[in-house]
Amino acid sequence: MLSISDIKTGKNIILNGQPFAVLYHEHSKTGRAGSVLRTRLKNLSTGAVLEKTFQGSESVEEADIAKAKAQYIYKDGKDYHFMDSESYEQFSLSKEVLGNNTNYLKEGIEIILLNFNGNPINIELPIKVTLQVTEAPPGVRGDTVSTGGKVVTLETGFKVSTPLFVKTGDNIIVNTEKGEYVSRA
Repeated sequence: MLSISDIKTGKNIILNGQPFAVLYHEHSKTGRAGSVLRTRLKNLSTGAVLEKTFQGSESVEEADIAKAKAQYIYKDGKDYHFMDSESYEQFSLSKEVLGNNTNYLKEGIEIILLNFNGNPINIELPIKVTLQVTEAPPGVRGDTVSTGGKVVTLETGFKVSTPLFVKTGDNIIVNTEKGEYVSRA
């Protein structure tokens, strides 16, 4: 069991039988009142984010999240299919569970699989992925009055802002945490 002083950013906890990752924590103590812990938690099963305040005497159980290497195989309707790299076992996760991670999934990409109680619940992407530009408006020389960039469409259907020199067919590196262009590949 974790007391409120043990709950830190990056820890995984169980709340109401569901696994949560702590995204943010802040301890505070006012006068004679006991200390409290304000947190922002992300449900690892659904991706929902909530804010929760713990009182000084509360404790929570630490979630045992196992990580394994896996590979994205294909999309079938609303489900995304993966294969465990060690056991070659296949499993699928829905778009609702994966959320914005689907913007960066292309066939063959290596990901980290998050397992809770032996069941796959979500994935972790590499921080940077290489994707091909499928549609890019022409960059007009001298057209830097605005931001100096343009919005292109990637092979996954995701749109990202890039510099003017990026054209259709280019491979670019995208940061999956921020959803931003990093560089040419």
